[in-house]
Amino acid sequence: MKFLDRLEETLIAFLVAGATAIIFAAVVHRFLASWNVPVIQDLAMQINMSWAQELCIIMFVWMAKFGAAYGVRTGIHVGVDVLINQLGDQNRSRFVLFGLLAGATFTSIVSVLGGSFVWENGAHYAFMHLLNQIPEGLYPGPTTPDLEWQTWIVYSAVPLGSALMCFRFLQVAWQFSRTGELPHHDHSHVDGLDDVEITDQFHPHETHTANTSNGSKK
Repeated sequence: MKFLDRLEETLIAFLVAGATAIIFAAVVHRFLASWNVPVIQDLAMQINMSWAQELCIIMFVWMAKFGAAYGVRTGIHVGVDVLINQLGDQNRSRFVLFGLLAGATFTSIVSVLGGSFVWENGAHYAFMHLLNQIPEGLYPGPTTPDLEWQTWIVYSAVPLGSALMCFRFLQVAWQFSRTGELPHHDHSHVDGLDDVEITDQFHPHETHTANTSNGSKK
């Protein structure tokens, strides 16, 4: 699964970096276009960046959907487990598995419904066009206002992201059923420092790491 993990991380990083760069460029463009300097203002006015806001919204939607799947894999989603951690090992395992399978069920339903919506929203036209078998009167589907992209491409983030999130829930559930461990994201981890396992009194079934320096004290 390393390829899928790397692809997921690369896509999220690209979307965040790309949206940030576009927003920065749009702000600079707006500033230059309103700057009362003849040559600079004229050049800025010739550049059309009305599409920037729409593209950034699309990129952040895709980032949010795939970021949610990444959150399941790495254990960074917020969860209230105070009562569950007070149960015995057997009952706690049952509740954790139930929660993971419930998440998988919900995201699978969203994926199926989202896929149906995308298909009816124009994906069926694109598929038939690819096969060169477009029935007469088949509507190609709506487009976005500024970029004029087919909306089914934009909305594909819902079924694709939900399907990946469902897979991550099942992956974590399988791992937990075999090892009894859940993915845990340690915000205190710093690369280059040694990790020492400590017991968390609020999460007795999990171990965390504390960072210690490699240098010696004088």
